[in-house]
Amino acid sequence: MNIKAAIANSLWLASSLPALVNFRRALHHPAKSQAQILRNYLAGNANTDFGRHHGFEKIKNYDEFARRVPLHDYEDLKPWIERIQSGEGCVLTAGPVTHLVPTGGSTGARKLIPFTATLQYEFNRAIGAWIADLYGRYPSAAFGTAYWSISPAIQTESFETSAVPVGFDDDSAYLGGKRKRLVDAVMAVPPEIRLVSDMEQFRYVTLLCLLRAEDLRLISIWHLSFLSLLLDALPFFWKDLLSDIESGHCQYAESLSPIVLRSLKLRPSPKRAGRLANANPTEPETLWPNLKVISCWGDGHAAFARADLEREFPSAFIQLKGLIATECIVTIPFAGSYPLAVTSHFFEFIDTQGRIHLAHELRKDEIYEVVLTTSGGLWRYRLQDLVQVTGFVGNTPSLHFLGRAGNVSDRYGEKLSENFVAQVILETTANLPSQPRFVLLAPDENQSGCCYTLYVEGEVQEETKERLEKLLSENVHYAWCRKLGQLQPSRTFRIENGGYETFIAQQRLAGKRIGEIKPCALSTESGWTKHFCGSYLPH
Repeated sequence: MNIKAAIANSLWLASSLPALVNFRRALHHPAKSQAQILRNYLAGNANTDFGRHHGFEKIKNYDEFARRVPLHDYEDLKPWIERIQSGEGCVLTAGPVTHLVPTGGSTGARKLIPFTATLQYEFNRAIGAWIADLYGRYPSAAFGTAYWSISPAIQTESFETSAVPVGFDDDSAYLGGKRKRLVDAVMAVPPEIRLVSDMEQFRYVTLLCLLRAEDLRLISIWHLSFLSLLLDALPFFWKDLLSDIESGHCQYAESLSPIVLRSLKLRPSPKRAGRLANANPTEPETLWPNLKVISCWGDGHAAFARADLEREFPSAFIQLKGLIATECIVTIPFAGSYPLAVTSHFFEFIDTQGRIHLAHELRKDEIYEVVLTTSGGLWRYRLQDLVQVTGFVGNTPSLHFLGRAGNVSDRYGEKLSENFVAQVILETTANLPSQPRFVLLAPDENQSGCCYTLYVEGEVQEETKERLEKLLSENVHYAWCRKLGQLQPSRTFRIENGGYETFIAQQRLAGKRIGEIKPCALSTESGWTKHFCGSYLPH
C-alpha cells in the first residue's frame, strides 16, 4: 500500500461526501433540484448583459425562461464569447470568466467555452458524487496511485490575443483548489508530461512513469484509443524502458524541457526493473497486478475497443464513464447506472418530434438531444449529443449516449447520421468471429464516383459487404441516392493494423488534442483509403 496516496485519496473521499449526500437526495426529487438551479442562475445573472437583453428580472418560472431565451448553438453565443475574450466582464455571467477552454467535437471548428469558479463547483458536485460512489464500491482502489489521462499540450497561437487565459495547465485544474492538490499527490504520471509535444517521446515518458508505479490502482482515461496507443508502444520500447528504470535515467532526457525532467524525479530502481523483466509487455495485467479499476468512455462507438481492454485486463473492473463534455457533465456512473447530473447544471431535452422536456418528464427508451444551461454562461445550449433513457435512479433518468446529433454525412441527400450508422455497424459486425478493433464508415470518392466505405481493423467475412449495403439501404434517403446512381455500392476496406493510431494522427493534424478526439462511427470526410494501411475486399 502507498501510504501517501492512501492518505490523499482518503482526504479526497472525505471532501466528496457532501456532494454524495446531496446527489443521493436530489435523485429522488429531480424537478425540485433542477428548478432551484434555474432560479439561482436567473437571480445571479440578471444584471449581466445577456440577462438584461433577455429580461431575466421578469422571468418567474421555466415557461417564461423558455419563451424569452431561445435555443442556442455555439455560433449564436460566439459574439458574446468574443466579447469575453477581448476582456469585457459581466457579459454572460456575473462571475468572472477564469479560462476559455478550447474544444472541438466530431463536427465543426474549434470552440472556446467559458469557464468560471461556479462552473468548477458544478463539475465538483458531479465528480465528488462519482468518486465517493466509486471508492465506496472498490475501496482498495484508494490504496495506491492513479493515472488520469493527460493530453499533450497544443499550440494556441490563434488565441494569443485573448485577455482571458485559454486552456488549463493540466487536466486536474478542472477540479481546482485542494482537490487538484489531492489528485496531483496520487498521480503516477506528473501533469508536466503534457508539455512533451513529440508523440513518440510523450508515449515513452508516460510509459516510463506508469511502469515505475508498481502500486497503480486506478486508470482514468477519456477514450479507449488513448490507452490502446500507449499499450501498443510497450513492446517496441520495452528494453529501453527496463534499462531506464534500472539506471534511473531517461533516454530522451536531453530533449525534454527542464520542468518536465524535474517532474520525472528519476532515480535507480533495479528491484522494479527486475520484477518487470519477468513480466510480459503484451500482457498489460502482468505489469500492474494491483490495478483495480479502469474508468473509461465506452458508450457509442467506443464499445468496439472495450472488448480489447477487457481481454488485456481481465481482473480489473472496467467502469464506463458517463457523458462528460468540456462544457458540462451530463451523467455520471453511480449505483450501477448513469443518472443525469441533476445537482450540477440545468437540463432540457428535445425529443425526436422537436418537443422540449425537462429532466423529470423523460420516458424510458425514448431518444433525446441534450440542451444545457450552466453557470459558465451557456444558455439553452444545444450540446448536439443524443441520449436514450435506459431506466431511472430514484426518479432521475439514467441515460445512454448514442452519438452526435450534428454528425451527418449528406453528399447527395443521403442524410446518414452517426446514430443510424452506429447501429448499422453494430448489426453488420455482430456475426463476425471476433469484434473489430476499429471501425469507421466514411464517404469514399474516386474517378468512378462516390460510395461509402466501411474501414475495419479485424477479421472480415465475405458477407460483411452485402450486409452493410442492405442495412444502409434501410435509410430511404440512402436507398434513393443509390437508385438514382448518385452513390455507388458501399465497399469494405480491411485495415491491416494501426486503425486507431492513423485515425487519431489525422485528427491531430486537423488541430485536435488526443483527449478531445472521440471514437466515432461516421466521418464526413473522404480520403481515408490513402491513410489506412490495408486493402478493399473484392467486389
